[in-house]
Amino acid sequence: MKTIIESIQARLDEFTRAEKQLVSQILDNYPVSGLGSITSLAKRARVSTPTVARMVHKLGYEGFPQFQQALRDELGEKISSPVDRRERWAENAPDTHVLNRFADAVSQNVRGTFAQVDPDRFDATCDLLADTQRAVNIVGGRITRSLADYFFTHLQVIRSGVTYMTSNSNAWPHYILDMSAGDIVVIFDVRRYENDLLRLAEMTKERGVNIVLFTDQWGSPISKLSAQKFNSRIEAPSAWDSSVVTMLLLEAIIAGVQERNWEDTKERIKSLDGLFDRTRLFRKFT
Repeated sequence: MKTIIESIQARLDEFTRAEKQLVSQILDNYPVSGLGSITSLAKRARVSTPTVARMVHKLGYEGFPQFQQALRDELGEKISSPVDRRERWAENAPDTHVLNRFADAVSQNVRGTFAQVDPDRFDATCDLLADTQRAVNIVGGRITRSLADYFFTHLQVIRSGVTYMTSNSNAWPHYILDMSAGDIVVIFDVRRYENDLLRLAEMTKERGVNIVLFTDQWGSPISKLSAQKFNSRIEAPSAWDSSVVTMLLLEAIIAGVQERNWEDTKERIKSLDGLFDRTRLFRKFT
């Protein structure tokens, strides 16, 4: 099922100027911004209450109360704990093997996510990350730091000027100190979104740093600060969220970035292999 943000993005061209103004207000502090009265929302967006009612109807809801219930449901999903998630799917789990349940869930996640990825935005992100005039810093959260580490390991081979930021947020000001306007920070943040990552995003944004965000289908609060963002579907028949789709996106971006400066990347790989040979890291079969 689509999130409200996904429904808005899919129908954006159908909205009037006033409705787009309303959408901007809703997304400014989503989903809390839509939980007040219809009158207060219309007033903050400087539109009429009939405009709110029309936009809600275009999104497929019978009325504003149904729209608000959907917002509350999404808010519950965003803050849910692993125990909450496990109990929710276990109640109606199909009588199939866990392998089949996972395969079905991941397949749906891949289709749902890639249907929403804008090729132009994907290319723009690859162009940004391939620009060696910009330093790149990469950071993840409690769980997503493994994705950050994976992305760093590959991107650091492809180009110079890439830094993996420690998970200790107390050290982040030291990294920010060396960031300049136009640089990039890649942030991984999924539900239950981490306050330290939001503060990091705010501080780097103030310095004119471009934020590339990898988040879930509901969207981290960092979304409104990001220059580029990718929303991956992460739900799975488990107490834990799935990272499969995010990893797939990362590998596609790695492939895209490497091709933009391939001649330089090729030389870096050759040099790295020479260093590996000297350290005898990998086994030789000759």
